[in-house]
Amino acid sequence: MKRSDFIKAALGNEKADLVIKNAKIIDVLSHRLVKGDMAIKGNRIIGIGKYQGNLEIDGTGKFIAPGLIDCHIHIESTLLTPGEFAKIVVPFGVTRVFADPHEITNVCGEKGIKFMFEDSENVPLKINYMLPSCVPATPFEHNGSEIDAKKSKELLEKYPFFGLAEMMNYPGLLACDEDVLGKLKLFEYIDGHAPYLTGKRLNAYAGVGIRNDHECSVVEEAYEKIGAGMKIFVREGSGAHNLTELIRAINPFNLRHFCFCTDDKQAAEIKREGTIINCIRRAVENGLDAISAYTMATYNAAQSYGIYDEGALAPGYKADFIVLDNMLDLIPDAVYIGGKIVAEKGKPMFMSKKADTSEVSATVNIKPVRSEDFELEYGKEQPVIKITSGSLITDVMYNVPPKDVSICANIERYNATGNIGKCFVTGFKVNNGAIAQSIGHDSHNITAIGSDGENIAMAVNALGKNGGIAVVQNGKCVAFQELRIGGIMSDKSAEEVIEESEQIIKAVKQICKNGSEALMMILSFISLVVIPHVKLNDRGMFDVDKFKMFEG
Repeated sequence: MKRSDFIKAALGNEKADLVIKNAKIIDVLSHRLVKGDMAIKGNRIIGIGKYQGNLEIDGTGKFIAPGLIDCHIHIESTLLTPGEFAKIVVPFGVTRVFADPHEITNVCGEKGIKFMFEDSENVPLKINYMLPSCVPATPFEHNGSEIDAKKSKELLEKYPFFGLAEMMNYPGLLACDEDVLGKLKLFEYIDGHAPYLTGKRLNAYAGVGIRNDHECSVVEEAYEKIGAGMKIFVREGSGAHNLTELIRAINPFNLRHFCFCTDDKQAAEIKREGTIINCIRRAVENGLDAISAYTMATYNAAQSYGIYDEGALAPGYKADFIVLDNMLDLIPDAVYIGGKIVAEKGKPMFMSKKADTSEVSATVNIKPVRSEDFELEYGKEQPVIKITSGSLITDVMYNVPPKDVSICANIERYNATGNIGKCFVTGFKVNNGAIAQSIGHDSHNITAIGSDGENIAMAVNALGKNGGIAVVQNGKCVAFQELRIGGIMSDKSAEEVIEESEQIIKAVKQICKNGSEALMMILSFISLVVIPHVKLNDRGMFDVDKFKMFEG
């Protein structure tokens, strides 16, 4: 649009393309509600006041908010392709996401990256991909690919990455690893990942350009990281629930440093409660005023990534907005991106074009396993990994009663090496059955948990070449969800994936009293060896704090 056309329309000398009349506009710039008409020409807001348009919509009694932004998400964790993901998040008001595709990249390398970009084409949702920084996450595990600084430079020249994804390898950064430093040099914007990092180590980490962190779990940690110049992404996903605690850290003086993200959230949960709209509602439930919550979800999010023409309803800003009956409605009446309606009353008004999956399928390569492969003798001095619902932090315990433990295993799945790491866990008690899945952040080896070796072996063998999630009860596979894309995503529609996921959860509850989507998400993180304190990879138990294999 020419500047002269914008000026004429903003002055009211020419009609706008679209005017929503007599609405209550959520002004996140001055923390107030403004009643009036909001006018749009092309893909820009031209003003708020009294306007006429070629298309006029009565907004009496309605609220208008900027489009919602998810500051950090792994689309793969929804089990959906990017196109199907867009179809379920846009109706909840999300207009932009910052996505780290390091799950599929750890499995398939550049082929996975290519698939994600191609499947994102032709959807209105703005998906900004960050280049995965840690493939593999650490040198202590096996995965399907490796991306060093040289390869990162090549990928940056081929694909429109927004920045460098979460720098999980903070031990490598602090040790001045040349490859890590080489990756940092390539980007102006770098996402962080530094649970419990403090003091001089935090100074060194933040001071080399790490802009944010989504791993904060306590108020004091958030304060220190803000003081180190970082933005705090308050996370509320399926496995990690940090919002209730971190909302206590927010006040009028530091609000500008807080945003929202989901990180990892399953499709069925998104269908029930949305993503960022759920963060807004939960924040208000925990005492934050609604306009501040919207500010975090919109303006703060855009500003944190240096996007200065989104996140607010003001002249010249992109016309990405949502229309609601009530500020805390779960589902907006309408969602607009670039001035065009893209969802209405919970339904997407766009189609997506599926990308070819042939290069990212059949990624599971293991030797058939037997019950004896998972035999472990339990003694009271045995170290046990403690799983806590709602947290990705895992601790080690001793003297846990045998009735409270289950066997957990991590099986290498790329080169049929036969590597199997084993341990006992508590907090996820399985009775007369087992669960196996080709999902295990971030290397995505097979994660299995069960009551005994026979059930675990059956669940693992049920995964096949494409992988997925298998639930076994009393020696019988009672539920299976195939995940053809890298063993971590389905090629089916969102509706089909949600239905299959619900069957998996129903089966899990039959063998685990506290079985839930959240617990399944936590199970997939028991192998993520960059989150404290003790994890399990295909070599055995790993001490995250000491960054070496666990010694007991």
